[in-house]
Amino acid sequence: QVHLVESGGGSVQAGGSLRLSCVVSGYTGNRCKAWFRQAPGKNREGLAMIDDNDTPTYTNSVKGRFTISQDNAKNTLYLQMDSLNPEDTAMYYCAEARGRCRGLPEYLYIYWGQGTQVTVAS
Repeated sequence: QVHLVESGGGSVQAGGSLRLSCVVSGYTGNRCKAWFRQAPGKNREGLAMIDDNDTPTYTNSVKGRFTISQDNAKNTLYLQMDSLNPEDTAMYYCAEARGRCRGLPEYLYIYWGQGTQVTVAS
């Protein structure tokens, strides 16, 4: 059984930074890990993914502002978020897919955390 637990959300002023963490336990084979977010009234949006070789991929909306990384010794996935703006306000989720990274559609990811709220004030 795979478990993902996010932390690090909170409230921040526009222009500020936050670092999200996601502790992963359970499955230890090849996998792709990713961050998603969902704002009120909107669909869940894939933000970034990282494979077992530490190769990151970003969606255009966060490229240059967000950085995905992982520490395999700590079984932890991170999302460093800089230059935050009010449009980044959402619930943020980490997710995991078995095997190599194949993109950011939701249906590819079978394990999800419970989410952590990020609120950016203008």
